[in-house]
Amino acid sequence: MEVFRAYLAQVQRSTSNIWERSKRALGSSILAGIFVLGMAISVLAQSPSSQAPSPQPSTTPALATNKTLKIATRVLPPFVTEENGQLSGFSIDLWNKIAEEMKVKSEFQKTNSVKDTLAAVQSQKADVGVGAISVTAQRERDMDFSQPIFDSGLQILVKSQGSKNSIWRLLSQIFTPELFHLFGIMMVIILIPGHIVWLVERNHKGGFLQDSAYFPGIFKAFWWSAATLATQAEEMPKSPLGRITSVVWMFISVVFIAYFTATVTTSLTVDQLQSTIKGVSDLPGKKIATVADSTSAKYLQQQNIEAKAFPKIDDAYAALNSADELAKVDAIVYDGPILLYYAAHDGKGKVQVVGNVFRKENYAIAMPNGSPYRKEVNSALLSVQEKGGYQEIYDKWFSSK
Repeated sequence: MEVFRAYLAQVQRSTSNIWERSKRALGSSILAGIFVLGMAISVLAQSPSSQAPSPQPSTTPALATNKTLKIATRVLPPFVTEENGQLSGFSIDLWNKIAEEMKVKSEFQKTNSVKDTLAAVQSQKADVGVGAISVTAQRERDMDFSQPIFDSGLQILVKSQGSKNSIWRLLSQIFTPELFHLFGIMMVIILIPGHIVWLVERNHKGGFLQDSAYFPGIFKAFWWSAATLATQAEEMPKSPLGRITSVVWMFISVVFIAYFTATVTTSLTVDQLQSTIKGVSDLPGKKIATVADSTSAKYLQQQNIEAKAFPKIDDAYAALNSADELAKVDAIVYDGPILLYYAAHDGKGKVQVVGNVFRKENYAIAMPNGSPYRKEVNSALLSVQEKGGYQEIYDKWFSSK
């Protein structure tokens, strides 16, 4: 019995040893497997196929050659001009250079205002907006813009003052269209009392036109009428009707002279008020014009400066040059380059730009939000600048030559 128990104990010890060796062997195998797997992963990570991720498809499609882009713009010299149906100008010439670099074609769509231009771009009815488009914080949120294409800012345009001591300036202030209108009225009304006095005095005994024929008697009657108007008459009618006519005419003369004096005084006063506009601080209380929905209109509103907003800048020019005191304005606030161009061309000698730029702005090319063309436009713009094309266009439209 003891022998059998010893045999069982020996078998149990053998089994335990075998089990321990098996566990150690299994653990070593697992560790070896993990080591081999790690080496394999390391090798795969260092292989060329795993070093660079496979290229992802671009979210910005490349532009097809000769693709046609719709370009929204508005006529506003010198940035956009139109002659015989052909568009030109600084912005148009620059865009044509950019389109040439991009190898695309352009289909221009004319709009009536910057608001319409931006609306066409934002609604994607146009791919690009070109012209004198200022970049603002609000516009930047609503659409994409290219790199700046022009440095701009607001300035003030007034009627030309010329030399303060110029006799011609003084004469131009006095001899206004209103004054010539008054002269015409004066010549007509002088004829009426002149004829009445000649008719009643030529048959009156002792009258200063007694027995005078129509010529030269009527000229003497006209002289009397004009002299009475100026309160310098040396002879007076002797007949009752002639004297009544004389009294009535003297009262009319007093009213006429008073009106004449008031007209000339008003003209000189308005000119003096206009000449005091030298900067933004002089604008409050003056009659100011600007363009509706422009950055200048927004600026004036922010400064609490009352201004009349016209649909187009040409309407503002007309108001500044108007002879009608009720319709005319004292100054225009708008983009400096546009005002300077007008003063040097159509408004030369009639208007002048005063003061410095008081709100700097940048012009840029507008595109819809997320436009696939923004990168290409900027790249082409830089290429045009590097090749000297930008400077060539700038000199064409803004050089002092």
